[in-house]
Parts: sequence; C-alpha cells; structure tokens
Amino acid sequence: MAGGDYEEILKYYELHGTVGTGGFAKVKLARHRLTGEKVAIKIMDKLALQDDLPRVKLEIDAMKDLSHQHICRLYHVIETPKKIFMVLEYCPGGELFDYIISKDHLSEEEARIFFRQIVSAIAYVHSQGYAHRDLKPENLLIDEEHNLKLIDFGLCAKPKRGLDYHLNTCCGSPAYAAPELIQGKAYIGSEADIWSMGVLLYALLCGFLPFDDDNVMAVYRKIMRGKYSIPKWLSPSSTLLLDQMLQVDPKKRITVQHLLSHPWLMQGFSDAVQWQSKYPHSRPDAQLEDTEFTVSTPVTRKVASKKHKNKENVETVSAFRNEMPFALPTPKTPFAKSQIETQVQAVPLRAPAFKESPFTAVTPIKKLTNPTNADELAAAEILPERRCQSVELDLNLPLVDSSQKKRKAKILGSLERGLDKVITMLTPSKKKRCTRHCPRKLKAHCNITTTHLLNPDELLNEIIIVLSKKHVEYVQKGYTLKCQTLSDFGKVTMEFELEVCRLTKPEAVGIRRQRLKGDAWVYKRLMEDILSSCQL
Repeated sequence: MAGGDYEEILKYYELHGTVGTGGFAKVKLARHRLTGEKVAIKIMDKLALQDDLPRVKLEIDAMKDLSHQHICRLYHVIETPKKIFMVLEYCPGGELFDYIISKDHLSEEEARIFFRQIVSAIAYVHSQGYAHRDLKPENLLIDEEHNLKLIDFGLCAKPKRGLDYHLNTCCGSPAYAAPELIQGKAYIGSEADIWSMGVLLYALLCGFLPFDDDNVMAVYRKIMRGKYSIPKWLSPSSTLLLDQMLQVDPKKRITVQHLLSHPWLMQGFSDAVQWQSKYPHSRPDAQLEDTEFTVSTPVTRKVASKKHKNKENVETVSAFRNEMPFALPTPKTPFAKSQIETQVQAVPLRAPAFKESPFTAVTPIKKLTNPTNADELAAAEILPERRCQSVELDLNLPLVDSSQKKRKAKILGSLERGLDKVITMLTPSKKKRCTRHCPRKLKAHCNITTTHLLNPDELLNEIIIVLSKKHVEYVQKGYTLKCQTLSDFGKVTMEFELEVCRLTKPEAVGIRRQRLKGDAWVYKRLMEDILSSCQL
C-alpha cells in the first residue's frame, strides 16, 4: 500500500478511527472536509479479496439500486488499483445488537417500533427483486434519530428470473439460517429472509438466540427441529408471530405482505407498515457509475436539501400512492458468512459450507491517535489546526522595511482579525484534548457500562487483572485496551476494545465496549463474563 491509494479519499475526507475490521476490509469513521458531515468509509483490499471481488461489486450494485429510509445510504465509491472505498451514511447509535445487550432484552413496545422498520426495509428490498440473506442485529445500525438502517448487502441475491427463482448458495450466519439452507436444498431467498427475521425478532424480545449451542452441528439440529424455549415474559401475540415466522416448512411461513398489516405489528399503530421508499424514485447519481469524485456528493447535498425535506416527502409519498400493488421478485447467488469461528473445525465435511464474510458492521468509535503502520499513517487525519499554523507563520515573518511598518501593521492587524475568525471556524473545539494520561469524557451510550468506582486507574487495573485471568490478550494505549482471543490453532477469533472513560451525565467512571471482529453472541457472553468478574 502506498499513500497514492488514499490520496483521492483524503482530498475530501479526514479519516478517523477504525470502527470495524474483517478479513479483507476495515471501516473507518470520516468527516467531509467541506461540510463537516460524518460518514463511514469501508476500505477493501482488492488483492486480498480475489475471488470475493464479484461479491463486493454485487454489494455496490445493490446499494446503488436500493434507496430507502431504513437502508444505509451509499454516497460514493472510489476505486484505485489496490483499494475500493465505499463512502456510507454514518449511524452514530451503533449496532442494534449493542442496544439489545445493553437492555438485556427490549420491551414488546420498543421491539415493535424497531421491527416495523425492519419489515419496511425487507418488504422494499424484496419488492426490488433482492433477498438480503444475512439479516441479524449486527447488520442493523441506529441513526441519530434512533431509526434503523440495514447494512451489509455482500450476500444479497437478485435472481434474473425473479424472487420466486430457487437459490442454492448456502450463506449467512448459521444461527440465523433457515432449515432449508442448512439442509442444502434449493430455496427461495425471500422465504429464508422471513426465517432470519423471526430469529431477529426473538433476539429483540428475549435478549438471546432461539437456536444456540457451542457446537455448530447442535445448532443445525435445533434449527431443523424448529423448537425453541418461550420465556415467561413473552405475550401470547408475540409467541404466535414468532411461531408463524419460524416455521420449518418454508411454504407454511408467513409472507412479508402479511407482516405489513399483522395484528402484532399494528398494536398501537393506526396504519400498516409503509414499505415504499420516501426518497425520490431514482438510482443514485451518475457519479456512482464510475470512480471519479465530484465535490457535489450526496454528503454535501444532504445538508443543502434539509430545507426542502418536508416538501420532498409530501411529493414522493403522493407519487407512490399510484404505484403498482406490492409484488415479490427474486435473487442471484453470492456467498456467505460464518460467525461461529471458534467451532468451524468441529463441523463435519457434510455440514453446509458457510463462507466467511470479510466485513463487519459500522459502529462509532474514538479516532486512532497513534497510527502505527503505513496504512494508518497514510490515512491519518489532517487537523484544521495544522493548516492554520502555516498561515500564522507566514504572517509573523519579520518585516524588514521599516518605512512600511505602520502600513503593514495595519494590514496585518486586519488580516489577523480575519484569521482569528477562520481559525475559530476550523478548529473543532477550544477545549483541551485529553492526553493518554486522562480518560476521555463521553456521553452515556448503550455500549458503555457504568460503575460505582470513581478512580479510572483503579478500574483499568481491575480490568487488566480479569483479562489476564480469562487468557485474553491485550495491548494498552492509555485508557484503551485493544483485546483479542485466539483459537487453539492460534487464529484470532475475537477482537474488541475496552476503554475506561468518564461520563458527563451522570458523573461517573464507565467502560466503553466495542466489538471489532468475531461472533456477536460469543462476544456478548465474554463481555458478561469479564464485567461480572470485575469489582464494579
């Protein structure tokens, strides 16, 4: 890798910290230099992708086609000889998965609000001829308005002959896979999505998976039987809906059309789920058809278009009233994603071959302040303060001609006053930035665990002791611990961060958790184990 691969992206974006990693990709938080708009940039290594490169092309094509209020927006694609950069909508609320585990499980009312949005997104995806094929809480992000956005279309399919056309590729995450997939049968993509949505709804309502085990084959057997426990807090109406979605026979499974006005989804709502897009019915800009960058990206236009938002919504909603009735189309055949990495060696040759996806979801994280390799250095952010310094130095050069001192002093004074205004606008904050010797101040968030401890150093030492006992490897950078777990064969199975921070409201010391790589539910159990072992 050379700076040339990052040169084009750095013209327009300041790159901040890595928020997700995978086999062939990383996701970074970034900020548009002109507008200040935050985005997430997925960076993929073309050489490492090799046979998976068509899957990336499919994901990009799908995101160009799909424009919906509950689907993460693709703003731009830049391709260099070695890299592919996907500039995506930034969702500061993080993964729905983190939200679930922060609350143990959601109330029926809150689960319903989220699930209506999931149904809306999937009904739209299916209406456009696609099946997602990797639905799970890690692939749903929460935006700044607390709405869900569906991500990761790397495994989606769009059969040329429509959604009723059978697929054969076994893909997705084993815990969310429909019985017909793990049997190796030809299947209908939209029917498989409904099963995954049933598993997802169960996770929302219960806080754990319906079909779970440390052994992958045991998970498969449970899925094939379609039997799961019913927690005592589930209402009869919730239990009925789960039963309708988690039918082993795909032909007995409820359809997405019936979900739109299902009694459970209608409770507390006067209208059926609106699946139509509220965005103008057109493909993203022509600029997405090639790899050239123009300053007038949707990122910049998004700011300008806010004034017309209400008018636009009224026009598009009225336009959709005249649309054809809901119709289901069909998928293609990409690839797959196994999240239970630690158990892959236990699967016999006859087990379905779930192919691992190199991508993980985008979640907010602190920026990296100490880049350690060439990649990070090339992508390091260029701070506004640094740009201002050079101007100040030029203005402060000695004035050698004494006869012009008064005139130049007057000019200099006005320039300095103007420069002060520029510096004020360009400098993100006048507050002192914390060094590695003091924890960051953060707002309370679903991925932060509060503690009764008041001393951050005491908490940090407590975590380090527990990590050592649990055989979790870590590297310490100030108050952040970059952690990983390894399989018996030395393969990295989990990567995550733990950061000791100070909360602004209420004033307390907390632990920020961030999963970077690995199975989400294995991560959940590990976090519970670590946090329960700490004297918090």
